[in-house]
Amino acid sequence: MLRQALKINGITMKKRWVALLGAFMMCWWSVAQAAQPVTRFSVEVSGQGPDVILIPGLGSGRAVWDGLAAQLQADHRVHRVQLAGFAGEPWAFGDGPFLQPVVEDLARYIRQERLNHPAVIGHSMGGLCGLMLAQAYPDDVGRLMTVDTLPFYSALFGAQTVEDARPAAERARQEMLALDDATFSQRQARVAQGLSLSPFTQAQIVGWAQASDRHALAAALRETMLTDVRPGLAAMQLPVTALYADAGRPADEVDALWAAQYQGLVGLKRVRVRNSYHFIMADQPQVFAEAVQRFLAPAP
Repeated sequence: MLRQALKINGITMKKRWVALLGAFMMCWWSVAQAAQPVTRFSVEVSGQGPDVILIPGLGSGRAVWDGLAAQLQADHRVHRVQLAGFAGEPWAFGDGPFLQPVVEDLARYIRQERLNHPAVIGHSMGGLCGLMLAQAYPDDVGRLMTVDTLPFYSALFGAQTVEDARPAAERARQEMLALDDATFSQRQARVAQGLSLSPFTQAQIVGWAQASDRHALAAALRETMLTDVRPGLAAMQLPVTALYADAGRPADEVDALWAAQYQGLVGLKRVRVRNSYHFIMADQPQVFAEAVQRFLAPAP
């Protein structure tokens, strides 16, 4: 009986050691995973208070948020992201994927810095990253504002599905990589005139593009055209504000496009900004600032 009891006890103790070792290894692995460095962007932090993460769009620098950051940092802690490959931020990923690694690093940053359900504001492609982040990590984001962002950008060109958009996306990538520097700069100057009414911001857009890595731009452009987050909208529970510009188009036409693209998102607040192009923060800074303040105001 004693020998049998000792044998049983030995097996029990062995199982306990195995369980303890397994628990230790899982904890170590979790810490190792959490400690992985963020490589897809750098961050500048200013101010004190509730956390707000600002994500710029395709090819843009963090300076696009200068005015908003100056406004918010009196009572918020502002995290201005600078995406790798854009506006002089180093790029070391060749032709590799762009959007999903950014989203994973955003989630990693939120957890490593122990941010408490931060508000996220993203412009254009940065807003698309915000939607992807909120869908993949719903417990990490408190609220989201997208600034002139569509859940499926290729809808602007008449595409109904990702496969519809694929030929155009591949051509856009190839053309981006094939252009010589002079032609690229000339094209960016023309594009910038359709993105902002502000000559200063137009010059910024061109300068950011010239300082960006062409492979990063091409990868990001292609993926933005091929990313469709509309199927995940219905499951989103956090407050979302979609701020969008009329860009000189009829108001009912613009409203219909944004309503159709965000269909299914419960509690969505759509805000159209008049007399603005894509860079709303530059074209209508006061209207933009007021919209952000309403977005960040505590729920009644």
